[in-house]
Amino acid sequence: MAETELKNKTLSSDDLKGLQIIPLGGLGEIGKNMMAIRYLDDIIVVDVGLGFPSEEHYGVDYILPNTDYLIKNQHLIRGIILTHGHEDHIGGINDFLRRFTKDLPPVYGTRLTLGLVEDKLSYKKLYSNVSLRVVQPRQRIQLGVFKVEFLKVCHSIADSVGLAIETPLGNIIHTGDFKFDPTPVDGELTDYYKFAEFGEKGVLLLMSDSTNVTRPGFTPSEKEVAPALINAIGTATNRVIVTTFASNIHRVQQIINISTKFNRKIALVGRSMERVTKKAIDMGYIKCKDAVFIKQTDIEHYKDNEITIITTGSQGEPMSVLTRIAKGEHKIVVSPGDTIIISAVPIPGNEKMVFNTINKLFSKGAEVIYEANRHLHVSGHASSEELKMMINLTKPKYFVPIHGESRHLIHHGELAQSLDIKKENIFIMDNGDVLEITPEKAEVVMKVPANKVLIDGSGIGFVEDDILRDRQVLSRDGVIFASVTITHDFKVASDPQLVSKGFIIQHDDQVFYKKGGQYLKDRLEKTLQEKSEIDIDQKICDIVSDYAFSATKRRPLIIPVTHLLD
Repeated sequence: MAETELKNKTLSSDDLKGLQIIPLGGLGEIGKNMMAIRYLDDIIVVDVGLGFPSEEHYGVDYILPNTDYLIKNQHLIRGIILTHGHEDHIGGINDFLRRFTKDLPPVYGTRLTLGLVEDKLSYKKLYSNVSLRVVQPRQRIQLGVFKVEFLKVCHSIADSVGLAIETPLGNIIHTGDFKFDPTPVDGELTDYYKFAEFGEKGVLLLMSDSTNVTRPGFTPSEKEVAPALINAIGTATNRVIVTTFASNIHRVQQIINISTKFNRKIALVGRSMERVTKKAIDMGYIKCKDAVFIKQTDIEHYKDNEITIITTGSQGEPMSVLTRIAKGEHKIVVSPGDTIIISAVPIPGNEKMVFNTINKLFSKGAEVIYEANRHLHVSGHASSEELKMMINLTKPKYFVPIHGESRHLIHHGELAQSLDIKKENIFIMDNGDVLEITPEKAEVVMKVPANKVLIDGSGIGFVEDDILRDRQVLSRDGVIFASVTITHDFKVASDPQLVSKGFIIQHDDQVFYKKGGQYLKDRLEKTLQEKSEIDIDQKICDIVSDYAFSATKRRPLIIPVTHLLD
């Protein structure tokens, strides 16, 4: 069915004949993972993630899936299931639940996942109304017509699960984010047996993590990071600053263990690092003695070779601790001889910010050790051979690659086809597509709204496209304010005044503004004489924009300030 036909078709109960798979986020992109699964009058939601803004998203704090379809059908939602505690899977839960006007659906997840969600439900009224229900691997729950079993998987955060969903038409496997780690730090293996068991029973549909499909072989075990960390921390002669994802508690555990082995105290710096690590310690996921930790304010009381600082900023985020340290905007000051370990790799799109931070740290005399020259990070996602293994274990009839950019999804589809999944049974979907599965066939039949929702500030306001465009223009070309006084008989009363901010004139700026004011007056008076009904503000913008472009080949944002005389 053509794209325009899908967009023009609306979803109603009369259209529903079978099982609907409705991705609202995470397809064709990295982040904001969210999936709805519907059968007649029952809906379950898998993950409610957020996305992270790129440099082009000026002033945007985070990005959410469009949940209009689910809010419209909120009375049909039987439960929200969270596969693990990463922000791209749970970060949108607050905003989503706040939109409900009816009773909130229960939220299911493992202990650590819901422990992290508890911290997010900061609104007392919301927290008191939501039911958080802890589940264990291999536990089964009933949600309407759906029976959901939780399957243990290895990932870069503890307590991660995949899902086996029994529906009236057959079994669905949703892998969540996963890899097959033979030596996980916590000893908890991915549940090969259960995935194979469902493969023997019969799997109607497999939805599988596509993030690392282009990487050959197998993803290394988390334990393989230890030798590089031991070498880097053990040979450091001054302070050690390690940055990693706050949610990677297995990595944090290894950093703590290695640092204490070399008689170093640990200082956790950064709100998310402190919050997640404290939660993991309280819940028993990180094991260490309280005495190994010191406060940031106590760092100066110890010798440099007695300190390890664990912090955030591995992605070069503008407000993260490491970025502010690199810019000299933090209380922690980098000294020559400090060792800075970046135990992560840049998420696609973050490379420029990460290397800007690394360069600033090098310029301060620090030794910066990062993945480009050491084995300091392993991924939490399955590589191509593991993805083949998942397909072979589950032997699905239909296949939908999820969690990845378009190239990842397409490559994953090709991988499935190489394993004898029929081409017509592989669906490379977009966010908002509705895949309908009936006993006879499966096809994408329609679309629901799935545009990005850009959030500015404290999650109060949506950022519209025109606002984002204005911010892009402001950052690139600046702004010109054009002040014009117009009489009641539509004449320009005096010479217009032009004032700019962030708009650079290579030559005499006073000449530019004087000529521009006269140009605006002449053009505007001529227009006012010719037409009685015009949008004066828009005309001022057009005239000044044309003048600025003719003189500088740039188009700043124009803000008209019009005074009308009685």
